[in-house]
Amino acid sequence: MSFLSLTHEPLTLQATEQRLTAVYEAARKGLKGDRIAFAAGMKPADFRRLAQMDPLVELAQEKGAADGEAALAEVLYDAATLGKDPKVALDLLKHRHDWVAKQQLDVTVDDKISVLKALELANARVDAMIIEGTAVAIDEV
Repeated sequence: MSFLSLTHEPLTLQATEQRLTAVYEAARKGLKGDRIAFAAGMKPADFRRLAQMDPLVELAQEKGAADGEAALAEVLYDAATLGKDPKVALDLLKHRHDWVAKQQLDVTVDDKISVLKALELANARVDAMIIEGTAVAIDEV
């Protein structure tokens, strides 16, 4: 029985320009976590190990995410400010600038409040309670 010789090359983890570019592009497109590793052609465990070994990997990831967010923010800002899409303008105000539309409440009162009328109504209620026999006697001072 013969044994075939299998060639084995150990994996060398290096933050090459090609890998850093792949990480940057994946993060720029909005991928996160293990998805960046797969998009860059690495296993997630290898990606995490490479990120621990070389701080440029994390820098490429953060820079890609920031550039992608900035590009989309520019598109939204242009759509909102150039009058192309008023809904985008409202959404930017609501979600980025914590703007809330005023809740307007109209209250109209037709009756005039009179202190004398209120006292008369209170006295009528007290008189009604006395007639029913539920009034409590209060000592006069």
